[in-house]
Formats: sequence, C-alpha cells, structure tokens
Amino acid sequence: MTSSRLRYAAAACQTDLPNPRTRDEMRGNTDRMIAMIDAAVIGSQPFLPVRLVVFPEFAHAAPAYASVESLLEHLAVPIPNEHTDRLVQRARQHDIYIQSGSMIEVDPRWPGVVFNTTCLIGPDGILTRYRKVNPWIPFEVHASPHDIPGYDEPLFPVADTPIGKLGCAICYDWLFPEAIRQLAANGAEVLIRVSAYMDPWGATEPMNWWTLVNRTRALENMAYVVAANQGASLAHYPPYSWPGGSQVVDFDGRLLAEASPGPGERIVVAPIDIDAIRHERATRTGHHMLAHLRTPAYPVYQQPGFPPAGVESAITYESNIARIQQRKQRMDP
Repeated sequence: MTSSRLRYAAAACQTDLPNPRTRDEMRGNTDRMIAMIDAAVIGSQPFLPVRLVVFPEFAHAAPAYASVESLLEHLAVPIPNEHTDRLVQRARQHDIYIQSGSMIEVDPRWPGVVFNTTCLIGPDGILTRYRKVNPWIPFEVHASPHDIPGYDEPLFPVADTPIGKLGCAICYDWLFPEAIRQLAANGAEVLIRVSAYMDPWGATEPMNWWTLVNRTRALENMAYVVAANQGASLAHYPPYSWPGGSQVVDFDGRLLAEASPGPGERIVVAPIDIDAIRHERATRTGHHMLAHLRTPAYPVYQQPGFPPAGVESAITYESNIARIQQRKQRMDP
C-alpha cells in the first residue's frame, strides 16, 4: 500500500426520504442511497477519488412505532439482509467503503429486543456492526447493547482498513465524550457520525450543537470526523424538522466541508489524509490529549457518579428511567 492510497475523499450523503412503515418500503430508500453512492463516486472522479461514503441515522428506516412489539412486527430486520447485500455489491463495484444508514435490527440471540444499527461495509462484506449505545431517552425504544445481560460483542468496534482505521457512533452517542474517546482509544483515525440531529439542536444557530460537538470531538481525539446528518423534511419524519448540515472536519477541528443548513439531499466531499494524522499523532507533543490523558485522575468513571455525593435531589439514570415508565403507563389506554 503506497502512501498515495492514504489520501482520498470522503462523502457525507444526507438523505431526504419518506419514513418507511414496513420492511417492503425500505427498498425505496435503499434504491435512492445506491443512486447517491454512484453520484458521489462519479462526481469526484476528476478530483480526489471518493473511498468512503457515509449515510445518516434512519436513512434505511427510523423507529416509526412507539413500541418494540410494533417495530418487531413491521420494520425490524436481521443483519445481513437485502439492503446490506446491495451495499456490499456497490462497495465491491467502486472499491469503496460505505457506512450504512441505520436500520432497526433484530437478532435471534436476543429475542424481544431491537437495536438501532449501522454497518461499515467494504468490498469484502460487512466489516463492523455498530449498535447505538446511548438511545435518545425517552423517545427511542430500541435497546442499548450495554444494558443486555451477557452481551459479549465489542461496544465500540474499529475496523483497520486500507483507507485507515474507521470507527462509528450514532447521533446521541456523540453527546457523550467518553463514547468517542473509546473509539479513539481503540485506534480510530476517522470518526464517523451517523446522525439524525433535529432542530433546534442541529446545524442551525443560535444553538448549533451539531457543529460544536463535531469539531470538539475531532480536536480532542486528534481524528477526522465524517458526519452525515438527516435532511428529512418535517413531512417525512415528524414530529421534528431536520436541518442537515452534513460535515467533514479535520483532526484540528477545521471544517473541511459543510452542507448548507436546511432539509434536502446533499452530498459534501472533502479530503482525508491518513498519512498526515499518523504523522501528527507520532510527532506532536502539544495538544496531544490522547497521550496526555490521566485516566486514574477521574474516579467518576469507576462507578456511576451522578448525582455527586451528598446531593439528594438530583435525578439519576435509574430514577429518570422510572419516570419514563410511569409516564408510559399513564398514557396507555
């Protein structure tokens, strides 16, 4: 592998597609994603070739039902499936790597459970499967693999590929710096964000958490960020509107490419230089937070640390979940 192969373009492809209500309707979304892959590759051919294509959370299917039972009945699919098979075919045809949009996954090893899952796909097939560790409480009913007794697969897998070490996390995961730091600790050089980040927190001012978080995670982990955000209109994915703004950020937090905020399809392309990031990680002495991390200094991570000792009124994870369950019971007919 020559060094020239370690400089390539990444394409963040944001979608604006109807929200499938059934497994059969998912095919239309995958059809459009295949066409966007072709467009990204063809459009970049005269320049720096695209080797990585990233899609948003829910691009294949969103959790369109409020209960696990309905998701299992109408929308959940095993992996691999016809959609991942089609992406493998395109990855092989173009010699690229594809981070799939997320879909609702069922796995017979954990009956009665659904996951929000995205796959990293290459010319040789599915390389990693990432299941969202931090569902967006209280709206997302899919499970966190962390909470399943006996779950024994890596929570934050990183794939060592010919285009660098790639790791992915989904949307709300990125509000937890620990999740992305774990990907970096596992070797990730390109951090992939598969996201459906809605207004008012998305890529619009005055909040614009989307950009703040993407740039911060890039610089604090000295890694590229390729972030594809959902661009669906309110009509497609109610009850929220989706501001898009898909981005590519370099390892110093610089925006290399950004889609204009607002709903709609966009493809943004920017260069990824793996040789450069490896050089920086190997030689930099200042602002090398990965090397300077004093892990034992933070006892908050040795056990659940909220609320702080002596504070009785603050809400805890457990009490928050209990409140949500109480509200659901009151809402049931």
